[in-house]
Amino acid sequence: MSTEVEKTACLIIGSGPAGYTAAIYLSRANLKPVLYEGTAPGGQLTTTTDVENFPGYPNGVSGTAMMEDIKAQAERFGADIRHGMATRADLSQRPFKITIDDTHLIEADTLIIATGATARYLGLESEQRFRGQGVSACATCDGFFYRNRDVAVIGGGDTACEEAVYLAGICRKVYMIVRRNVLRASKTMQKRVMSNPNIEILWEHQPQEVVGDDNGVTGLRLRHKSGSETTIDIHGLFLAIGHHPNSELFKPAVATDEQGYIVTQGKTSHTNVPGVFAAGDVQDPAYKQAITAAASGCMAAIDAERFLSAPE
Repeated sequence: MSTEVEKTACLIIGSGPAGYTAAIYLSRANLKPVLYEGTAPGGQLTTTTDVENFPGYPNGVSGTAMMEDIKAQAERFGADIRHGMATRADLSQRPFKITIDDTHLIEADTLIIATGATARYLGLESEQRFRGQGVSACATCDGFFYRNRDVAVIGGGDTACEEAVYLAGICRKVYMIVRRNVLRASKTMQKRVMSNPNIEILWEHQPQEVVGDDNGVTGLRLRHKSGSETTIDIHGLFLAIGHHPNSELFKPAVATDEQGYIVTQGKTSHTNVPGVFAAGDVQDPAYKQAITAAASGCMAAIDAERFLSAPE
């Protein structure tokens, strides 16, 4: 590890809409934040082809291009944005000690955690090949691109049912692929799914292969519990088997819920550790949208600025 210790008023870990937006606000407040982008600069949006529901882009924009725009805006005001990943965190006292890439130590008076969440995937090679070309983990983000087409949703919980009902209002037909013979969702959500004529549940099936060509997904090969296989014709496949918040590095110092999402206090970005703030999907089990992540990044920056300016 480097013997030289770097000091900063505010360190931001994470580079999606939340992290970059926090950097914009802190830079304009002349706090000279340092931001480390992690292993996926730009966050989950860089795996999305087109974004049509973020204000300010009337003709839509690619997720990667939008993240580059927000990053450039932060850099315009002086944010120090760097490649690198936080590998250790000592939050026992201020200044907080964060190690980057196991080699560089930074002491930060405040810390904004914006490490996001990772969508759970099935682990199929074909699934990875068609990510962004028909395979998605967000119906609200990408469902519009499959209007009047046939799609499938993987999962049997509340999220899967919510996604299926949402897609049923846009798409011609929605298949729900459920590995069990029952849904895990609440009774209310089950009723909504069962009563929707555009949704067909394929019970006791598991995906085996995403089928497609150069234009994207064309089908999904399934295996029934009995061993029989079938292929359904679809153009979009939506994974609704959960997200994994990227919060491990900051436990157990920072409180999390049962799923691992960082718990923030009331309508603020404050965590249980004074001077540590959380923004974006790492603290959001409900919405998981770029616009809400950006908004929470703004909140975290303002909360951090106020914390730094408050009398000791």
